[in-house]
Amino acid sequence: MYRLLLVIALALGASAAQADNAYFYVGGGISKDKLSDIVNSGTNFADIDSTSWKLFAGLRPVSVVAIEADYLDLGSQTSTFVTTTTSSNAKAFAGYAVGFLPIPLPFLDVFGKAGLARWRLNGSGASPLTSFSTSGTEFAWGAGAAVHVGNFGARLEYENFRIPNTNGAKVTSLEVFLNIF
Repeated sequence: MYRLLLVIALALGASAAQADNAYFYVGGGISKDKLSDIVNSGTNFADIDSTSWKLFAGLRPVSVVAIEADYLDLGSQTSTFVTTTTSSNAKAFAGYAVGFLPIPLPFLDVFGKAGLARWRLNGSGASPLTSFSTSGTEFAWGAGAAVHVGNFGARLEYENFRIPNTNGAKVTSLEVFLNIF
């Protein structure tokens, strides 16, 4: 039994070591997005707490550093209280420098990332006077772990960035990716 586990571990390690030569990767996944306490001109808008999607691409020239770009659909939400309906939706594009911990397991990556997020937040209220559309650029950070076999992998990740007049965007995502040589 131990020999079988050793052979499987060595085979996975050899496949993962081959993937270390990958310079470009692309992926996508599902995300759980939370953006709460959305306020504009004294009006409270619907908090966004939804499941949405994300796309990303990166360039990894060396095993411990990468540059990554993400597109995040942060979702939308509608809320009704008596006769008043409010809705909110948000999207973001982010660019990161990614650092990988040099751990001795060739099929596992643990990473942290820091960069900038360009976001857009829209809200509509009871009247056109309370509706808004705002955007900005803020510092963004994240952390996660990835497992990969050959050129395919999956990762679990958390990202966070500030959006004024809210509690900030908090994004947890489960993603799949493909290493491209």
